[in-house]
Amino acid sequence: MQVKIEPSWKNVLEGEFENEYFGRLSEFVKSEYQKATVYPPPRFIFRAFELTPFDKVKVVILGQDPYHGPGQANGLCFAVNKGNKLPPSLQNIYKEIESDLKLKPRSVEGDLENWARQGVLLLNATLTVRAHSPGSHQNQGWERFTDAVVKVLSEKKEKLVFILWGSYAQKKALRQAQGDLIIDETKHLVIKSPHPSPFSAYNGFFGSKPFSQCNSFLIMNDESPIEW
Repeated sequence: MQVKIEPSWKNVLEGEFENEYFGRLSEFVKSEYQKATVYPPPRFIFRAFELTPFDKVKVVILGQDPYHGPGQANGLCFAVNKGNKLPPSLQNIYKEIESDLKLKPRSVEGDLENWARQGVLLLNATLTVRAHSPGSHQNQGWERFTDAVVKVLSEKKEKLVFILWGSYAQKKALRQAQGDLIIDETKHLVIKSPHPSPFSAYNGFFGSKPFSQCNSFLIMNDESPIEW
């Protein structure tokens, strides 16, 4: 797999691409695309990084796997290609935006590109998946790579907002990696709540007000708010 990634990201993650595990991951992903249907399309694997360069990141939202149905996954967590029916989690995210900010979301398209272009890194823990087989590309190296992404953001940037929905995102982002916490909570805002899926949205996601918390923090630190 040839890594074509936005230059600012390539610069801060160069050591990862040269690591032995990433070579094994690349061979695995290449093989999977050759013998099976895999999502997202190859050109979208690193789309989150293309739309949100390292120096533009203000907010990080963590997901788990890409969607595994036809035509859905587009390289951004929680997002689907335009024209697709909104997944239940995204429907609930839009409901919380409307409740939290007392306004209609800027867009109700599923793509979320407008968020990414404003500095919201929409990062899945695993960047590829076999069709109709959730979790099929876990434990192949993607998690180590995306751990490195979160860690380099925490170390090299100041006053970011990390929005962690659900136990998976919280465990991934707040655990220790090689003796160090992945996110330094002393210099970044970390917003935690249950996942927006229908199974947990009514257990604390609704009413958690992540969007107003995020924007208040950005404004306080002289950053422009996100137009959700």
